[in-house]
Amino acid sequence: MLIRRPDDIASSEITPYDVYLNRRRFIEAMAVGATSLLLPAGVAACAPTDGQEKEELTPYEDVTTYNNFYEFGTAKDDPSRNAKNFRTHPWSIAVEGHVQKPAVYQLEDFLQPYAMEDHVYRLRCVEAWSMVIPWRGFPLRKLIDTVQPTSRAKYVEFTTLLDPEQMPSQRRPILDWPYVEGLRLDEAMHPLTLLVTGLYGKDLPNQNGAPLRVVVPWKYGFKSIKSIVKIRFVEEQPVTAWMRAGPNEYGFYSNVNPEVDHPRWSQARERRIGEFRKRPTLMFNGYADQVASLYKGMDLRKYF
Repeated sequence: MLIRRPDDIASSEITPYDVYLNRRRFIEAMAVGATSLLLPAGVAACAPTDGQEKEELTPYEDVTTYNNFYEFGTAKDDPSRNAKNFRTHPWSIAVEGHVQKPAVYQLEDFLQPYAMEDHVYRLRCVEAWSMVIPWRGFPLRKLIDTVQPTSRAKYVEFTTLLDPEQMPSQRRPILDWPYVEGLRLDEAMHPLTLLVTGLYGKDLPNQNGAPLRVVVPWKYGFKSIKSIVKIRFVEEQPVTAWMRAGPNEYGFYSNVNPEVDHPRWSQARERRIGEFRKRPTLMFNGYADQVASLYKGMDLRKYF
């Protein structure tokens, strides 16, 4: 394990954005290069375990300019360029399906009961790159406890905004829009699964999934759906956007498993953004101690 569990990460270890900005202004005055400005002081958010060295946070600039958000384009720099004018206020989220408290919430009301906390998780992309990011949000299980699923709820389905006027790539048949993702209910209830509203101590940039996204750190990044407008509790396993697009390449579970190759490339090694040398991919993205029990007895090659 290279990443600490959320309960073990003190919020004091995450540089507040205002402190970061003040530090940045000071360093800029000293004419230090821009890349170094984006690392928080100390970069001590990830603890050494089993003799491993601490992992540095991925610089803010990389986190916000190297993105997958196909609604705004398929190139890594498309979202940061094409999402600048994306309107995230007002914003509503519908909670539907097999719950005792269905409702349509304005974003402010939706978030009001929950305290935002900092959580440092690695995000692993199916294309063999990864980042270490200080996310701001709260465990999804807190929302689930609030809306009270019924006994019929077995899965949680998430849907992204459908707005081709604002999201230019939705005018093209890249995927069957809107983007849909899903989790088994026990996966959604796991304390590592977050609803996220920010990173690096500030609100989510548009290209990173503003105003609300999911982060599931032991799965590939495409499970971490962005710009959510609907959360639905369902009895049947959802057909997700990538399952529909390529069922032989993208399974429902999408757990990071270096022993299962993507049909077109190996998943055995990954490149951390900012590094040149690849490193071995860790089972469940390094969170096996916390999440492997969710899949006990399952054939993880069949249920990929």
